[in-house]
Amino acid sequence: MPEIDTGDTAWVLMSTALVLLMTPAVAFFYGGMVRMKSVLNMMMMSFGAMALIAVLWVLYGYSFAFGNSVGGLGLLGDPTEFLGLKGLMSEDAISGTIPTMVFVAFQAMFAIITVALISGAIADRAKFGTWMIFAGIWATLVYFPVAHWVFAFDGDDYTGGWIANKLGAIDFAGGTAVHINAGAAGLALAIVLGKRVGFGKTAFRPHNLPFVMLGAGLLWFGWFGFNAGSALAANGTAGIAFMMTVVATAASSLAWMLTERIRDGHATSLGAASGVVAGLVAITPACASVNILGALAIGVAAGVLCALAVGLKYRFGYDDSLDVVGVHLVGGIVGCLMIGLVATEEAPAGVTGLFYGGGFGLLGKQSVAIVAVLAYSLVLTFIIGFLLNKTIGFRVDRDVEQAGVDVNEHAETAYEMTDGYGGSFSGSSVTSRDKQEVSA
Repeated sequence: MPEIDTGDTAWVLMSTALVLLMTPAVAFFYGGMVRMKSVLNMMMMSFGAMALIAVLWVLYGYSFAFGNSVGGLGLLGDPTEFLGLKGLMSEDAISGTIPTMVFVAFQAMFAIITVALISGAIADRAKFGTWMIFAGIWATLVYFPVAHWVFAFDGDDYTGGWIANKLGAIDFAGGTAVHINAGAAGLALAIVLGKRVGFGKTAFRPHNLPFVMLGAGLLWFGWFGFNAGSALAANGTAGIAFMMTVVATAASSLAWMLTERIRDGHATSLGAASGVVAGLVAITPACASVNILGALAIGVAAGVLCALAVGLKYRFGYDDSLDVVGVHLVGGIVGCLMIGLVATEEAPAGVTGLFYGGGFGLLGKQSVAIVAVLAYSLVLTFIIGFLLNKTIGFRVDRDVEQAGVDVNEHAETAYEMTDGYGGSFSGSSVTSRDKQEVSA
């Protein structure tokens, strides 16, 4: 019988707490980027996801994701096998060197943050009640099955997901299941809900850039649990994943700021924070398959390409409010694809990319995984969002949007709108993206 390692258990428990912290960090990051009249609604969408998805995960989500694959096809776990986490509290329930219940908790945090990430694409214009219904349906039909595809590995008398096992693509901590999945969903919802009033004519300025930077800093901190914790042990793989996360993230933030400097004449705090998140996203799938040079290359590519990608919404006319597509979808694609280029056998994953003599095989596997998750999430999310919008309504009325969703959806405001002497104030801040928005 396998034995529990207390050191591994302690590390994964700590990592679980770190990953949970990432969702409030997303709330700060997104909350600072929206206008003053929408900040509570934006943050509530993250907190709502924390509450709802945690409950769904223990009821049936874990079984969908990590139950024995139905029919051995690798598409969905048996939804009844661990219903209500039955059988997982016994001393015999061990996953590797940690109690299975610890693994359940760790993976719950991934489900929570994936849903929360989508919300940034529909900022300023979504009904909170419909968002909560969407979150439950989307997690059930999209995230739980995709988590099975990517994270469920075959074992003794156990069949896992098709991407992890049949295809053999590399995704250490969720570049496909989390970031490409959320990014594609954000794009679909942005199309369903349509553009904000004034999109392309009004500069939607971040109301609190310190919130944005606080959120990015907390995300970087929590991401060590996300990536290094995915080793599921306090070992060398965790240490390598930790270091790759530092290096790629730093390189991405520098690259984003340099891109801004060349393009706009100045680097911004919003750009520095966004570069941090882009680097974190890109290194997530690759942190156990590359060396330092590979991590630097991934970080630079993510910083430059994501900085350029955030302007695509003005060219193609979709209103991705907080650049979920530009950062998470594009960053996830960059990270997953570059495994096929810069993966090296010396890293724990033991795979070799094209630039290290590995040929095109791994790059092809990574591409198939990307396309499969992107297409599945995009199509299913569009259908879910479209049906909700046509039945109970997903977007608030025009008057509500202009007045502010905080007051109408939550009967609250984040800030007192007067200075106590009859005057008013504004918390808006000008950023380099304003020029793109107004000139689009």
